[in-house]
Amino acid sequence: MEKFEVLRSAAVPLAIENIDTDQIIPARFLKATSREGFGKNLFRDWRYDSEGNPIEGFPLNDSRYSGQILVAGKNFGCGSSREHAAWAIYDAGFRVVISSYFADIFRGNALNNGLLPLQVSDEVLQRIFQQIEADPTTEFVVDLPKQELYIPAWEERISFDIDAYKKECLINGYDDIDFLVNQKEAIEAYEKNRIWAY
Repeated sequence: MEKFEVLRSAAVPLAIENIDTDQIIPARFLKATSREGFGKNLFRDWRYDSEGNPIEGFPLNDSRYSGQILVAGKNFGCGSSREHAAWAIYDAGFRVVISSYFADIFRGNALNNGLLPLQVSDEVLQRIFQQIEADPTTEFVVDLPKQELYIPAWEERISFDIDAYKKECLINGYDDIDFLVNQKEAIEAYEKNRIWAY
């Protein structure tokens, strides 16, 4: 995974609540076992018609919007536990999803796959949608070490919570196995000292 410290980016708004994992990546695309290639089918049934033509008006097809931040309505990632949902969002180039609530399993899958689920209040979320509507080029700064979302247009900093372990993994580009491998010397030292305890 890529290391994540500070991200400066515009955002793509998706002001729909209760977006479930089947809309994020439909079940018919879950046959692959590697993480690559899912991005092209992100929100497939909302982005394209039955003949594969882009649906006009869908935010990911709107040239006004771009960036590595997806801003979504409340209760994002509900539904099934498929990890492929996080894979698809990451593979499509997003590194952050901002919402006012995330389904717990999706949040875990996102963090395990290099994607930051950044939770804000309902009020802040609506203000963000309004800001993007007024100016699609609005820049957002996500500072993971400081756990802050900075919005220069507002001159405002918004704190967010994240598990300390997952924060360390994102900053270093680790998955769970990478983290353990990085702790090899400490583990070996611990095991060596434990031998003398018996």
